[in-house]
Amino acid sequence: MAADDTPCSEFINWEVDSSICNGFKQEKQLSAPQRRYYSFCKRKSFAAFVASKKDGSHEEGSPLWCCCGQTFIEHAAIHKHVARVHNAEIQQHAQDEYERLLSQLEEEPEAAQVQVNEHSGEAVNVSVWIPDISHVSEEQLKNGPGRVLLYYHYCRVEEPHVICAWQKALCEKLHLTGKVRVATEGINGTVGGTNLATDIYIEAMRSHPLFEMDEEDFKTSDGGAECFTELKVGVYKEIVPMGVDPDLISYQLAGVHLEPDEFHKEVEALLTKGDSCNDTVLLDCRNYYESKIGQFTQCLAPNIRKFSYFPDYVDQNLELFRDKKVLMYCTGGIRCERGSAYLRSKDVCKEVYQLKGGIHKYLEHFPEGFYRGKLFVFDERYAISSNSDIISDCRYCGHPWDQYKLCSTQYCCQLVLSCPSCRQDGHTACCPTCQTKGQAQSEETSHHKEECECTDGRPRIPQDV
Repeated sequence: MAADDTPCSEFINWEVDSSICNGFKQEKQLSAPQRRYYSFCKRKSFAAFVASKKDGSHEEGSPLWCCCGQTFIEHAAIHKHVARVHNAEIQQHAQDEYERLLSQLEEEPEAAQVQVNEHSGEAVNVSVWIPDISHVSEEQLKNGPGRVLLYYHYCRVEEPHVICAWQKALCEKLHLTGKVRVATEGINGTVGGTNLATDIYIEAMRSHPLFEMDEEDFKTSDGGAECFTELKVGVYKEIVPMGVDPDLISYQLAGVHLEPDEFHKEVEALLTKGDSCNDTVLLDCRNYYESKIGQFTQCLAPNIRKFSYFPDYVDQNLELFRDKKVLMYCTGGIRCERGSAYLRSKDVCKEVYQLKGGIHKYLEHFPEGFYRGKLFVFDERYAISSNSDIISDCRYCGHPWDQYKLCSTQYCCQLVLSCPSCRQDGHTACCPTCQTKGQAQSEETSHHKEECECTDGRPRIPQDV
C-alpha cells in the first residue's frame, strides 16, 4: 500500500460522518484522513467554480473572469472575490462533492483512491498567488521608506509546504526579509521591506482564499528589510512554539478577546482598586527579557526565558489563578491564543481574557496608556517605543537604561543592558562569568554550551505562588 493510501476499512462508517462536514466548523471535527479527503473536495470545488467564471470568448494568453458584474484580469483577484463573496456556495459544492466521494469509496474504493492520489500528487503552481508587479521597478521595491509587518492567522492548512513555497517566492520577489512560520494550524510572520513592497505583500495575503485576513490583522512599525539579517520561511509543528501539540490544546479554546479600549478599561478598574483588588490577575505571557524593559503597570510577569516554559509555569503556579479573572497580553496576540487556551484547560480561572492585537495594537490607541517602557521586538531593533519611560537599569552601574545588545562572548545568546559608559569600560558581556570567558577565548573554535550566571542563577520555572 502506498504511503498516501488509506485502508478501505477506514471508510466503512464515513457515511455517518458526512453529515458533520457542512462548513468549516464541522470540518475540524473530522479525523486527519477524513480532513484530507474533504480538503480535496474543497480544492476541486473552488477550482471548478473559478473555471466556470472564465470568459471563453476572450483571446488565449490573456484570460479574463467575469463574476457578479465585474471583470477580473488576475488569478489572485478572481480567487479573492470568490473566496470572500461565494464562500457559502463553495462550501455547499464541497459538501456535495464529499458525499459523492463517500459513495464512490464504498462502491469503487480503488478508483476513488486513485482519483484522490493523482490530484494530491499534482504540482501546485504557486505563481498563481504571486501578484503581477511588472509595472513596479526593482528600485521601487528595494529603496525608499520602509516598515516591519507583524501578523498571524489561525486556520486549517492542509498543505503547509505549498504555503511555505508560496511565501518564500512572494517574499523573495518583493525583497522582503524576516521570518515566516507555517503549520497545519496557520501562519505567523514578521517581515520587513519598503512601504510599497509591504503593501503588495498585505494585498497578496488578503487575496489568498485560505487566509481571510483584514487590514487590521497586520501590525506595523517603522523599519525595513535591514531589520532582519535574512529571510527564513519554514514548516513547523506550531506557528508559535509553546511545546504543546496543537491537536491537544487548540487555539479554538482561547480566552475572550478584548479590544484595546476594553482592555484599557479593565486595567484601569484594576489599578483603581489598588491593593484591595485580589480577584484579578494581569498576566504578561512574554519572556522575562521582554517584560524587563516594558510592561503594564502592576502586572504579573513570569521570570521565564522561553514561551515553551509557560505551560510548566502555569502548572506549578495554579493557585495564582484559582477563581481569578485573568487579563492576558503579549506582543501581537499570538502567544495569548495558545497560552489562554492552556490556562483555560486547567479549569481553575473564573474568566480568561486576552488583549486582541497585543501590545502593538494597544499602543496604537493608547501610546501614553498603562503600558510603560519599550516594546521588545524579535529583530535587529530589539525594541520600539511609544513613550519615554525607562523602567530598566544598566546591568553594571544601575543607571536607567533599556537598549539591549547581544552578549559579546562567543556562543552566548543572552541579551545585556549595558549603558554607553559601562561599555566603554569594557563591560559588554551579560555577566562577569561571560566577561571572563570573553577575555580568555582567543583561538578556541569548538562550540561551547551556553552557561553563565544568567542561566545558572535563574530557575527554569519560577515558583510565584
